[in-house]
Order: sequence, then structure tokens, then C-alpha cells
Amino acid sequence: MLKVANAPCSWGIIENIEGERFDYARVLDEMAASGYGGTELGDWGFMPTEPGHLRAELDKRGLKMLGSWVNVNFQDQARHQESANECVRTAKLLAAVGGPDALVVLGPDPYTDPMRSLNSGRISPEMSLDEDGWRLFAQGADEAARRVMDETGLRSVLHHHTGTWIETPAETERLMDMTDESVVGLVFDTGHWAFGGGDPVSGIRQFADRIWYVHFKDRDPTVHEQSRIHEWDGPTSVGKGIFPELGQGDVDFPSVLIELEKIGYEGWIVVEQDVLPGMGSPRDSAQRNRDYLRSIGL
Repeated sequence: MLKVANAPCSWGIIENIEGERFDYARVLDEMAASGYGGTELGDWGFMPTEPGHLRAELDKRGLKMLGSWVNVNFQDQARHQESANECVRTAKLLAAVGGPDALVVLGPDPYTDPMRSLNSGRISPEMSLDEDGWRLFAQGADEAARRVMDETGLRSVLHHHTGTWIETPAETERLMDMTDESVVGLVFDTGHWAFGGGDPVSGIRQFADRIWYVHFKDRDPTVHEQSRIHEWDGPTSVGKGIFPELGQGDVDFPSVLIELEKIGYEGWIVVEQDVLPGMGSPRDSAQRNRDYLRSIGL
């Protein structure tokens, strides 16, 4: 039986987006009360960064630490060392609190490149990295992941993500082809995959050997079409509800589960309903998302 977790981004603790945030204790309380068994770390500093303190906060709520997003800028060689250092810093905390199965999520710094953010959900081939950019990105990912493995024993997964240099299925495929499969895996996010132009079921089948971690997120096709018509940037699409509660969009989660079973996936399912700070009712959404997953056998 796959185990189900949630993440702070479902409470508006979202990378590179400013705004009033919930206290971490409230987020963990509501997560546990909604029936989830694990969490991600969230932005560095959102939760305690002293291992003993963080472990105690998780233990008293029965939550397991699964991993953490780390902003990386591998397309810029001058920032390779900085990115790798931040990955290792986070990995040391994860290893101490979450154990050897925790994962570092290599997150390509969303919404910081104006062109990529503006064209979120409608990226065309000419908007991708050039040859030097691809080489540098793959090199940076391999270097950071090897350092994480060598210094902490943990594995790393690349997150294809709206508003970053790795958004579309084609971009994901190219990066997976260029990186070391022994140290760089893939976190497969159903909602970002759909928003990036892919079919989640076929994507899982395509990357079966590289999927080490899974995020469940839905995609609203009506909002997606409006984002094309009005040329919204990534954060605007998030604010308009591109990622609704599970079962309210067009991601076929029962078929996704069948495909995950076919490829032998045995890791965690992490619910991520990206919302902006102050948006919606996260506690209620978390409960409805958990209830939906129970209704399809999770």
C-alpha cells in the first residue's frame, strides 16, 4: 500500500512567492489532522533547521520527513557551487531527520526568468535552453547530486516545473538523457506535467526507470485555456486555480495509480495543491484531497 503525504506548498508556502504565511506548527497540525503520514520541509527556515527540534515536532504528530525542494540555478555556471552547497546543507538535515530514504528535490528556481514565467503552460521549443545551457544544466545537476550522495548518502530528484527551464515533456526527456541515472532521478508531478503539455499516464510509462518520487496535483483545463488566451504568467495561473483540489481537474488519477503499480513504484504519494499565500482554505482542501484519495483506494 502506497503511503500518502502532503507538503507546505498546499498551505501557500510556495517557492519564490511572497506573502503572509501560516506558522509551521499550524501547517503540521492540520496536515496530521487531515490524515497524512508525511511532509516535505518547505522553504529553508520555514520549519526548524536544528535536527533534534524538527524531529520532535514531527514525532509528536506522527509525521515522517520525506524530502525538500532546493532552488537550483544549473543553467548558470557561476552558481553551480552555490546550488550544490544548498543541496548538501538541506540533505544533511534531511538525513538526520528523515533517514536514508529522504530525497533532495532539485527545483529549477521557478518564476525567476521573466520569459519562462510569462509563458508558463505554453512553452515552445525555441524558448528552451541553447546547447551551452543544456550542457551546463546537466553538468550542474550531476555535480550537485553526486555531492549529496557522497556527503550524505541521499538521492536527488529533478522536478519538472511550471515557469522553469525544465517544464515540458521534451525538456524533461532531454535532461534525463543527459544526466547520470545513478544519482539523478525524477520527481513526477502530475499537475505540472499536464500544465507543461504532457499526459501523466504516458509520462509515467516513459520515465518508469527514473521516477523515484511522485507528486499528485490536478490541472484545470479551463483555467489552462484561459491562461493561453490571456497570456498569464505562472503565478497568475496559480492564483486563478490552475491546480484545483484532486478530482476537480482532468488528471486521471485512477489510471495514474494503475500505471504506478505497473512500473513497481513503492514510494510515497505527496499531495501538492499549489496555492498562493492566503488563497483558499488549505485545511479544508487537504481533508477533501485526502478523502478523494481514499475513494480511489489510497
